[in-house]
Amino acid sequence: MDRSLAWIPRAEFARVLDEVVDPHERALAFGAMTRINTLYMIARAGSGHIGSSFSAADVVGWLLLEELDRPFEPDGDVYFSSKGHDAPGLYAAMIALGHLDEDLLHRLRRIDGLPGHPDVGTPGMPFNTGSLGMGISKAKGLVLAHRLAGRTSRVVVMTGDGELQEGQNWEALPSAARYGMGELTVVVDHNGLQSDTFVTDVSDLGDLAGKFTAAGWGVLRCDGHTPKQLEQAFALRAAEHPDRPVVIIADTVKGGGCPTFAATSMAPGEWRYRHHSGAPSPQDHDSAHRELLDTADEILRGRGLRPLRPVVSTVDLPVKPSGVRLPELYGRLLTEAAHEDPRIVALDGDLVLDTGLIPFREAHPDRFVECGIAEQDMVSTAGGLAAGGLRPFVHSFSCFLHARPNEHIYNNATEGRPVVYVGSLAGLLPAGPGHSHQAVRDVSALSAVPGLTVLEPSHPAQLAAALSHCRSTSDSVYLRLSSQPVPEELAALPPAPLVVGRGQVLRTGGRAVAFGAGPVVLAQLLGAADLLAAQDIELTVVDLPWHNRIDPAWLGELLTGIGHVFVVEHQYGSGGQADLIARHLLETGAGDGIAFRGVGLTEVPRCGTDAEVLAAHGMDAAHLARQIGADVLGRTLTTQPTGDASWKLSATN
Repeated sequence: MDRSLAWIPRAEFARVLDEVVDPHERALAFGAMTRINTLYMIARAGSGHIGSSFSAADVVGWLLLEELDRPFEPDGDVYFSSKGHDAPGLYAAMIALGHLDEDLLHRLRRIDGLPGHPDVGTPGMPFNTGSLGMGISKAKGLVLAHRLAGRTSRVVVMTGDGELQEGQNWEALPSAARYGMGELTVVVDHNGLQSDTFVTDVSDLGDLAGKFTAAGWGVLRCDGHTPKQLEQAFALRAAEHPDRPVVIIADTVKGGGCPTFAATSMAPGEWRYRHHSGAPSPQDHDSAHRELLDTADEILRGRGLRPLRPVVSTVDLPVKPSGVRLPELYGRLLTEAAHEDPRIVALDGDLVLDTGLIPFREAHPDRFVECGIAEQDMVSTAGGLAAGGLRPFVHSFSCFLHARPNEHIYNNATEGRPVVYVGSLAGLLPAGPGHSHQAVRDVSALSAVPGLTVLEPSHPAQLAAALSHCRSTSDSVYLRLSSQPVPEELAALPPAPLVVGRGQVLRTGGRAVAFGAGPVVLAQLLGAADLLAAQDIELTVVDLPWHNRIDPAWLGELLTGIGHVFVVEHQYGSGGQADLIARHLLETGAGDGIAFRGVGLTEVPRCGTDAEVLAAHGMDAAHLARQIGADVLGRTLTTQPTGDASWKLSATN
């Protein structure tokens, strides 16, 4: 979809920074201008985090313009964001000041561009953002490393008040005080909101200043949108607390800087902030752009200076794909199930929208537990609910649900009480947020947990059967849900029996069989089968939703007379279906005479558009067809560059 978007070139930043003499006015103008470019980047990418970027923009601007000494240089002061959602705003500021190439302004969430969250592959980024709460600990380690190297650089970390729900933050504080880390400053972007809603309605931080004080830290507070107060706060930090770590609680507004996105513009009684993630609507984009441009121009006119001259570009905006999304359908199905099953309790990790739980929250408020950004606490709470005879369903993004609370999941499993863990955003896609959000090691991390089944449905009818299984099984279940739209050829599949360890043949072919799970992999395998059929290679495609269970009798019957087996996984292959099937074939001897290949990720996943990343990892239909075709024919193959219906295989000896 073509649309005109406007952005501020670096030359305009240089002019404004040179002509506006007052540092406070200069910082305010810079903040409005970087917000314009942040808005452009997110609109062009089709996704991003406006609210967090805007709330932090004035703090970031003041730090980079006035406070830090040679940031992003090898021996300069260090700044990084632990909360990570504000990455587009930080990128916009770095581009404006020449710390990043200006061309990257147009490549947010594109391959070889700027990742959706901080990544060390980007110049000036010292750390990757993880599942939140890691930044203070990493900053402490960096301070210690600097000391050992005889370096006295300051380290400033941006964190969020939603992020402070992660327990690691509080583990990190006392030792920083013990070591007298006067080099370390933490800035809390205290906007009062987390992903979905208000912090006070989820896990109120209470006396935030008192908590830091009790850990031995110096505490200062200021308005994070007022440069003069930011200046005073950092001056006091240096004068009053030179030999200990300090937290500056910067009171901000999520989406601050323009009324369109500001949380202060939320309607009375509105509980969910609508601009945490995603792309703005055309109407919201245009109104916000006007507001921000007016803010900057007002400062310039007040100094008798020429207004800004944005550059207008016509860009092809990504179109959000249509189709049913399994987490949304799942939320409705769970809500219906809870009407007839009073044991069902839903726990959420501050992702009630993305995990499909808004209907459940509204229908069963007494059985909905909002745990916030505290996955370990959430999982162990579920263990307590299970001990009380209830059937807890635990929800978050897969990348957060399997990793930080892994020990707690294992502990629950050892107690033999069923808990259902529902991970959305599972797998390689969507690729735009970057590897911190791409759940590609969850299957490996959980497949070996005793008494826990890893199950990934691929279409609506199978999801309904999977939910029924979760309600009735004596095992715990990790229900792995792709958040990508289900392709039409899968969405229309009828109900079929869901038997542990067995799959469903989606396409009958010849002596080559390909296994996969979930809508992403199966859509690519079906596409590959079409490409191969045009070359007289018939591929059987099997939907196997079980990642750590296999029925030997079913598998033996399916593979009778088969010459080639392929297993495709949109995650790291270790511990997944390829290992499961290969081990069975070796141990039973059923694999004699069968050529076997597992296809999965072998490196940290790339960030970019979905099509870019599938191709980069060799997991799109064209690459899979080439690999399968080469194995079946026993010779090296090359593909023509068309990639459409005229795609061909050409063989070379």
